[in-house]
Amino acid sequence: MQTEDLNSKLNKRERYKARLKPIEYFKEFENIDFENLGEGDRFFLQDFGIFTTDFLEDEFTIRLRIAAGKLTHEQFSYIADIVAEYDLTVITTARGGLQIHGVDEENVLDIWKKFNMNGLTTWQSFGDNIRNIVSDVFDGRGIYSEIETYPIVMQMQDYIIKNPRYVGMLPRRVSIGISGNSASVTSFFANDLYFALAKKDGVYGFNVYMGGKNTEIAQDTNIFLLQTQVFDFFKAFVEAFYLHGSRFSRSKTRLFYLIEDIGLDALKSFIEKEYGEPFESGGELQLDKKLFSANEKLKDGTYSYCYQTDFARLSVDEMKEISQFASQNDVEIRIGVDQNIYLLGLKDESTPFASPKESSTIIACAGNLCPYSFWSIKNETQYIPLTKIAQHGITVGFSGCIKGCGRHRHTDIGLVGLKTNNFGDTDGGARVFIGAVHTTGQSIGRMLFTMVPLVHLHNTLAVIIEIYEQSGYKNFEEFSDAILNKYSEGFLALWVLANIQTSKALKLEPTDSGFEYEKTLLQSNFADVDFIESIDEEFSTSVSALAKKLWTVAGEDPNYKPRINRVNFR
Repeated sequence: MQTEDLNSKLNKRERYKARLKPIEYFKEFENIDFENLGEGDRFFLQDFGIFTTDFLEDEFTIRLRIAAGKLTHEQFSYIADIVAEYDLTVITTARGGLQIHGVDEENVLDIWKKFNMNGLTTWQSFGDNIRNIVSDVFDGRGIYSEIETYPIVMQMQDYIIKNPRYVGMLPRRVSIGISGNSASVTSFFANDLYFALAKKDGVYGFNVYMGGKNTEIAQDTNIFLLQTQVFDFFKAFVEAFYLHGSRFSRSKTRLFYLIEDIGLDALKSFIEKEYGEPFESGGELQLDKKLFSANEKLKDGTYSYCYQTDFARLSVDEMKEISQFASQNDVEIRIGVDQNIYLLGLKDESTPFASPKESSTIIACAGNLCPYSFWSIKNETQYIPLTKIAQHGITVGFSGCIKGCGRHRHTDIGLVGLKTNNFGDTDGGARVFIGAVHTTGQSIGRMLFTMVPLVHLHNTLAVIIEIYEQSGYKNFEEFSDAILNKYSEGFLALWVLANIQTSKALKLEPTDSGFEYEKTLLQSNFADVDFIESIDEEFSTSVSALAKKLWTVAGEDPNYKPRINRVNFR
């Protein structure tokens, strides 16, 4: 195909790159008119950590790239000073970084310059780049840490940061995770590329997984790498994706779609060619489920403390208090991919300062700080049973829209904010997902409800958790694997609705049976519930009818009333 024909098929961003490379655009950075940006400007600015939209032209977001979430107390305090000086808003991100909101157009260049000093960088934190590379927050120091990965992370970051060949020039963004721990705080299988701790012939190394994203599990490539081989593999991977990734339809440019198009074996061949030698077959994955507490004992006998943020939000006062404590007590600050702040190196199991929220197992997108979000869990926590979630260590992923920045399909319970009038005059609602087996990357969550009005969400989640409590399993993920994933989505939805209708929380037993068993189970337990008799083979008609009956509101939403003192039925 002729070059002109190919160029005409490139997506819009690729056409901008063909005319001007982002690294060349940066040469005129000082002269950018932030009050009169064009579409191309907004594309290019993302490569340097600046984000804005065409419908919020005078408001900017700056994202700091913090490799593996590690930064000094001096850097943390310095960031707080800038946030205070310009009256900005700061949140932690699900990639262990910091995101700054509320930047005015007249200050964006000055603020950006300040954020690229003192060892900090915003480069390639948005756009078509290798995004901030993440690791487990206890990397190198936790009792489950077998290989410290931070030196590898820095090798990888140093290789791509400001590299003219790659700055903004990849076909699409690439998320990378690496963990040398046998138990991690959160799952990394949502990454495009994940190096997971493995063992082969008695030696620790990494198994390679590729093709994950917010709504998909990364696939096992059957490749084992020694610690010393990871960086060379990374370089080969980046070049292979640069050369062979699709640059046409923007919706099909992620690594997941390249694998879908050419197959995993073909992608491995491209990478192997750049790598220069054959790959070794995979080892045995070393990953166990662990529920982490606020204080964890570290390898050196000291302790950590998890400061649970206000659903990723941080105030200047909090940042100053944390940095001052870290300085005075010689402890290390790390930002977890769970969006919490960790202090490592405390002399004992202590609580230096109380957390503002019970949020350690909840991952939330930017919410109302993002123009794409329909509603914000940060401001509307009354709609979820926080105490029960914290009590059982249930992981919750909240995404304010279908972009999925809260990794809602990689957690025990996933929520996606929506707007709808399906149930009358409501303030919106949430799509609900359950059943992910995320620790070892076996499966993503399945959709339970396409829409639950906000005023009914707390009650619905409380019932789901109470059904889990009846099961006897020690964590929700085991419950999902052994119970929930043995039943169809339609049955589970109707089971939850029928329990809501009858104020029950009936236990579910393991089963390998199909529709007839599920139908009999519903009829025998809920004979008096409407729509149970006329069940269709996918339960969809009954689910829709009962949901409408339970959740439709007339006029204004009814007052929110949480479930309390529920009687459990067996």
